[in-house]
Amino acid sequence: MRAVDTRKKHNTMANTYTQIYMHIVFAVSHREAMIADEWVDSLYAYIAGACRNRKHHLIALGGTADHVHLLVGMHPSESVSALVKELKGQSSKWINDTYLHGTFAWQAGYAAFSYSRSLLPAVKLYIERQREHHRKVTFREEVEEMFRKAGLEYAPEYAMKGFVAAEG
Repeated sequence: MRAVDTRKKHNTMANTYTQIYMHIVFAVSHREAMIADEWVDSLYAYIAGACRNRKHHLIALGGTADHVHLLVGMHPSESVSALVKELKGQSSKWINDTYLHGTFAWQAGYAAFSYSRSLLPAVKLYIERQREHHRKVTFREEVEEMFRKAGLEYAPEYAMKGFVAAEG
């Protein structure tokens, strides 16, 4: 992602340049496998459009029937938490209006990890291979490994309630 001078379009400081890459993960409420193969591509297109509309650059998007991973080049005008809140809110409304008629919800939390530009190809490939990855690794194992690699300490019984609790 190229550094962008945002001073003409947005109320940011003159000569503001950023390079902020975030790997964001969130799951379906209670880790239910509700994302159907028949409409997953439409969901991903919807999320991609929502990112673009918020001035972020979506680099990769993938997942399984119960969770999604995004690799996003963040625009400095919005925080990660605000982006995730909007993506989850908009996409769950869209899913309910279009496919599941009020039965779909995302879990309450999310995980976000920052990466340097040099690691983007590996993270992108990891996200694109989610279905294959989860033939061997559970979601709980995946999240715990991500936390370990990031050096994040967490209490499993409290970490993102509903995020990893479904697997025992």
